[in-house]
Amino acid sequence: MKPIVAVIAPGMMGSVVANRLTDHGLAVRTILTNRSAATIARAKAAGMIDATDEEIAACDFILSIVPPGEAIGLAQKLAPAMRAANKKPIYVDCNAVAPDTVAEIAAIVRDTGAVFVDGGIIGPPPEPDSKNTRIYLAGDDAARVTILEQFGLSMPVQPGPIGAASAMKMSYAGITKGFTALGAAMMLAATRAGTADSLIAEMQISQPALFGWLTRQMPKMPSKAYRWVAEMEEIAEFVGEDPAGQQFYLAAAQLYERIAADLEGPQQEVGALNAFCARKG
Repeated sequence: MKPIVAVIAPGMMGSVVANRLTDHGLAVRTILTNRSAATIARAKAAGMIDATDEEIAACDFILSIVPPGEAIGLAQKLAPAMRAANKKPIYVDCNAVAPDTVAEIAAIVRDTGAVFVDGGIIGPPPEPDSKNTRIYLAGDDAARVTILEQFGLSMPVQPGPIGAASAMKMSYAGITKGFTALGAAMMLAATRAGTADSLIAEMQISQPALFGWLTRQMPKMPSKAYRWVAEMEEIAEFVGEDPAGQQFYLAAAQLYERIAADLEGPQQEVGALNAFCARKG
């Protein structure tokens, strides 16, 4: 029999992961209570089915794909239903959280009798060629989740215990999103100093690959900045034994929080970043 999967929540990533599964013939459940009209529409477009906590707990797999700050809360919310379930699900936490946070979530899930697997998503929402997006898995039961590769997902097993997949995610996102924060800070500083055009001209000569990456990524960042605040805080925890590294990512969290507020308000800094990228020609 085909597995039944729950994907929570139907956000930009979760809905597309669900769509890959439904396109391959799986039933995918989610929770739509108190969700916005846009989220409900996105879930329905992906073929997702609204379900109660009990129906979620009855699934074969639960994929938790929520903002980092909500990862523990989701496990706590579903714990009573998982504890009461006769057949225990495999709970895969796919969120951008530090290994210590994963250990806390694992303890909540295992206390219900359910199986826990650590996960970490690297890449954009998966398109038909899902190899561009990988959900890394770790833990003793990680191989059991790879059955979902038969249904449109790419799920490599990361060697190591619970926390290894999240460490992979933290280190990768720490480079890509950390570098985006650094680039944003310097674009804004150059704009304030009146040297943006000179910086653009020099980077096009001496750092064309780096400049191209930054100007492709930066316009996408402001709409995601609110979600990256907690992710930067989790990365700061991940590098906690390095005080300088920890402070860098806490500062990145503050920058993303400021950009998110600016996007909802005057859009002065967002406008400056967009203008910088538009002048690249």
